[in-house]
Amino acid sequence: MRTVVCIKQVPDTAEVRIDPERGTLIREGVPGILNPLDAHAIEAAVALREQCEGKVTSLSMGPPQAEAALREAVARGCDCAILLTDPAFAGADTWATSCAIARAVRRMKDVDLVLCGKQAIDGDTAQVGPGIAAHLGWPQVTYVRRILEADEDSLIVERLTDYGNETVRVRLPAVLTVLKDLNVPRLPSLVSQMGARRCIVERWRADDLDGDPAQLGLEGSPTRVARVFSPPPRGRCTVWEGEPAHTAAGLAAVLREKKII
Repeated sequence: MRTVVCIKQVPDTAEVRIDPERGTLIREGVPGILNPLDAHAIEAAVALREQCEGKVTSLSMGPPQAEAALREAVARGCDCAILLTDPAFAGADTWATSCAIARAVRRMKDVDLVLCGKQAIDGDTAQVGPGIAAHLGWPQVTYVRRILEADEDSLIVERLTDYGNETVRVRLPAVLTVLKDLNVPRLPSLVSQMGARRCIVERWRADDLDGDPAQLGLEGSPTRVARVFSPPPRGRCTVWEGEPAHTAAGLAAVLREKKII
């Protein structure tokens, strides 16, 4: 089974800045980490390789510094790594991002399974995984919490829904997005970390991917950020101290004034 794990390097801070003209995150100069939910996708891919044999490729799209997240993926058990990096990819929304990743998967050929974390902690959209499936024309199963059976033709998985758990058989090739409930990611050993440092991360540019280049990056993004602003500060909190009867009377008076009671 040949598996591709899609990962993302996300900002290791809540103090992110927004480009006011493009409406996109400014990632330069911000320390990055492997998206935590992607670690569960990596662990699932490595476990499937141990069960069904095969190869696990980690794939990411981002600036050159995203190579660090790919090396961490290799340290966690992936066999090789590919980075999609090109100014032509910059400013991509989830649709253009999934388009580029789907083209990369097609270029690899003979891929049986694409695994993604449920969502990235910076955008929180949970759209890239389903977008990849749409571009590839493959079946998808989202919010996977258990992989029950696996063979060369299909997987039986349990997914979380609004109404409880659902057991699904999906034919391969397919795309899965996984929850953190699926597993406990193994920690990379010192030997695997040293091996990951020596790993050669392939870099693919937009010209390496078949298809219309106008569908990539900011130009190929059908969504735009219209406005970025900080929410207004919350109102002040009033605290009453003293006897309960006095406090209750003060609260009732305020509620009557606001016509709540």
